Amino acid sequence: MTAHNITLKHAASGAEAEILVSLGFNCHRLKLLAQGEPVEVIWATPEFASGTVRPSRCGIPILFPFPGRIPGTTFEWAGKTYNLEPSDPFGNAIHGFAFKHAWKVLEHEDNVAIAQFDSREDASLAERWPAAHVLTARYELCADTLEMEFTIHNPSASPLPFGLGLHPYFKLPLGSQSAPSDCQITLPIAAEWELKDMLPTGKKHPLANAHEWQAGRAFTDLTLDNVFTELVYEPAGGRSTIEDQKAGRKVHIEYDAIFREIVAFTPPHREAICIEPYTCLPGAVVFEPQDIDAGLCVLPAGDSCVARVAISVE
Repeated sequence: MTAHNITLKHAASGAEAEILVSLGFNCHRLKLLAQGEPVEVIWATPEFASGTVRPSRCGIPILFPFPGRIPGTTFEWAGKTYNLEPSDPFGNAIHGFAFKHAWKVLEHEDNVAIAQFDSREDASLAERWPAAHVLTARYELCADTLEMEFTIHNPSASPLPFGLGLHPYFKLPLGSQSAPSDCQITLPIAAEWELKDMLPTGKKHPLANAHEWQAGRAFTDLTLDNVFTELVYEPAGGRSTIEDQKAGRKVHIEYDAIFREIVAFTPPHREAICIEPYTCLPGAVVFEPQDIDAGLCVLPAGDSCVARVAISVE
């Protein structure tokens, strides 16, 4: 398949974004203005725009209808067994379907794009998930912000269990004269889900150092592939921050209260950090039937809901 990219431009400021529509509607380049200066916010390899790179390893992958790993490749829902594809090196299903499928562009103006992933367009997905699902993303680019609105719709006659997550790779550092060691990471977290072999066990523990995370921790002290929860919300929602102290710049990711988990990941190349808002615990479709509050959303037939995320610089 030929790669299909679209570009958003904010004419007044020069802000730009590039989105790979044919592989997950993935925004893999984002230039925003901080104090009048351009800042490249998102990390991706140069060849990502060609559509030949694994889609979860660059840019802003959209994870739906389940973010993170489901143990193995099968799960049961309402008395029926569903089979998924092994997608990680350990034989687990991971990150849903939307991030690796082509999307359909519904609207594209200078600084706005609307696109849609509809599971009904891939007949094989009907046997992999309990209900059909439609995810519509609206991206609007401003001088210092990329606003993202996601509408989840259940077009089927059965309830739709789902989770939504974003997996942005934030580029470090934020200034040409800075180094990753100049960066601090702030997460509004108070607890952590226990993992075993990279899979949640269903147990969570309070963080003894929650105050350090909420005040800011040095990037160089962090090696992460963790699932955090019990987020501390501001009146408008949640906010996590990357601060480059030498450059005097910050990147914020803000999210609605529907996002109740944060996955934090430091790729081995150390050129980025992933701060990933999730609406649920990875594997929630497995944990909810065990009476574990994993945050699984269940959308009634015909219903829709909306989730919003914004990435900004200052």
